[in-house]
Formats: sequence, structure tokens, C-alpha cells
Amino acid sequence: MASSSSLLFSLIVLLFFVSFIQKSDAKVNGTVFMEQMMAGHNAARAEVGVPPLAWDRNLAVYARGYIDEDRRKDCQLLYSDRWTFGENIFAGPDNITAADAVAYWVSGKQWYTYETNTCLEGKICSDYTQVVWRTTMNVGCAQIKCDTGDLFIACEYYPHGNYAGEKPY
Repeated sequence: MASSSSLLFSLIVLLFFVSFIQKSDAKVNGTVFMEQMMAGHNAARAEVGVPPLAWDRNLAVYARGYIDEDRRKDCQLLYSDRWTFGENIFAGPDNITAADAVAYWVSGKQWYTYETNTCLEGKICSDYTQVVWRTTMNVGCAQIKCDTGDLFIACEYYPHGNYAGEKPY
């Protein structure tokens, strides 16, 4: 009987840990958040003929770590100084969505000229080019509510893009 109660105890512990991991993932990124991120990114990528990105939980945890540690207090639009991955950031009122963030990043396309691989002077295209960078395969994103009441969203990309002199696709 000790064997079956040990098995039952092990099963309960295993279910607890699986539940904990799933809840932790949900805290990092809710399902709707993740779905909106992936839909927006992959629609932009399909438009230029590059393969879709895959969600990477580790990148999402990394993004969450950065914004929890460095942006929660002020919600300032500052990139992390780690430079390990590509990164896009977005902040706004607490009613913004993941779809809003991706739409903002992708809006840089209007100022990007593929033929010359240039961006209109005074505009930012690097968020867009990171979204559609042909060799980037994975993305992970997170959001937090800052102490200011605003939301902050960050996405990390691997491998990163935006190599000087190279076209994104």
C-alpha cells in the first residue's frame, strides 16, 4: 500500500508543478496577449514573404524580467542594455493591447524603402524591420502595469535582426 500512496503523492506533486508552471506562464503572458502578438507579427511577416515566428517562453520570461526590473517604476520607453536579443518596446494607457503594440511597430513600414534599405529621415523603422527580419525565428513578449498606471510591453527576438547594411527580407 505504501507504493500506491507514494505514487499518488508523486502524481499530486507533479500536477501541482504543472499547474504552477502554467499559471506562471499565464502571468507572463495571457493567451489573448500571446495570440495577438503572434497574429500581428506573423501577418506582417507573411506580407513580405518571410516565415512565421514561433513563440518562445524563455524569451517571454526574459522580457518580463527586464520590464519588471527596469521599467515598472517609470514606464519610460528605454531599451534594455543587455543587447542579447532584438527588442521592441511600447508603452501607453492601461487600455492598450498587444495588437496595438504590434500595429505601432509595423506602422514603421510606411517610412521604410526596401530598394534603398533606408528609413525616412527623422522616422523610426527599426521596430518594423525587427518584426519582419528574415532570419529571426522566435519571439517572446510580456507586459506589465507600471507604477504610473500605464502599460509597458516588450518583445525579445532571436536571433536578432537589424544588421547594418543588410535588408530585412
